[in-house]
Amino acid sequence: MAEDQLLEAFDSRVRQRSERREFFKVAIGAAAIGATALAISERAFAQTVTDADILNFALNIKYLKAQFYAYAAGGAGIDTTLLGTSPGAVTATNARRVDNLDSDALVRDYAREMAADELAHVKFLRTQLGTSAVVQPAIDISATATSAFSTIARSAGLVGAGVAFDPYASPQNFLLGAFVFEDLGVTAYKSAAPMILNRTYVEALAGIMAVEAYHAAIIRTTLYDRGATTPSLRTSAGALSDARDSLDGTTTDLDQGIGPVTLNGGAASNVAPLDGDGLAFARSTGQVLNVLYLNSAAVSTGGFFPAGMNGNIKTSAAN
Repeated sequence: MAEDQLLEAFDSRVRQRSERREFFKVAIGAAAIGATALAISERAFAQTVTDADILNFALNIKYLKAQFYAYAAGGAGIDTTLLGTSPGAVTATNARRVDNLDSDALVRDYAREMAADELAHVKFLRTQLGTSAVVQPAIDISATATSAFSTIARSAGLVGAGVAFDPYASPQNFLLGAFVFEDLGVTAYKSAAPMILNRTYVEALAGIMAVEAYHAAIIRTTLYDRGATTPSLRTSAGALSDARDSLDGTTTDLDQGIGPVTLNGGAASNVAPLDGDGLAFARSTGQVLNVLYLNSAAVSTGGFFPAGMNGNIKTSAAN
């Protein structure tokens, strides 16, 4: 009797193993089918634009950032030979080397490095695109009451009606001006990289995204650190973050300011704005353009690009 019970127990365990194997076969098979369907869907979306379209979208953004950092660090724009034939004008009223920049060696050095990096990206993308590279579009990096910087600063409550926000007026203002772009760059390239089909370009765009993340971390860390003694810096960065999020149409806070936040019952910084899985957020090209055009509607001009971007990706999302 004991032997029969033992054999029956073994048989039962064998049946359970067999049933578990079948369950996992079905589950894994279903997951594979789902993953394949998702991959096909993503590939179909990616094929609605070409690799050149995506790289040119990135190049438009690089023209903007390279011009801003060139003025902030050195007082003049980038070499006109890098802009293409008959480029759009750079509206740079009151743009200049940041006031008192040499008195703040840390920010001065950051500005110089970032200016060099963005210039290198312009050169790199133009080389990769060759004759397909778009010319620089019209760009606004002015410091006037009606400039793009002032518009987003006003929506964030940093300046009042008719007042200019001047990102060149001090190292602190420069940090806030750079904050407008840097988080946006990370979310832009996070979204754009998977749409690239050419592996070489994927690696190149991933490399650019990594640099964007370094830049964003520099700006966020410096603002957070100095915000300990000048709380308005943290508050202003948070307000600019909210202003961006008011344009991109999502219910998710895609950059979250710079904190501090509460983690595990204690105060912590928020230098790296991440989702619950510790992953960087992504904005679609349309959402990126919402922020750059400073408009939550579907438009093709405005904000930092008064005449719109050049290339096939140039319309913001309808939010």
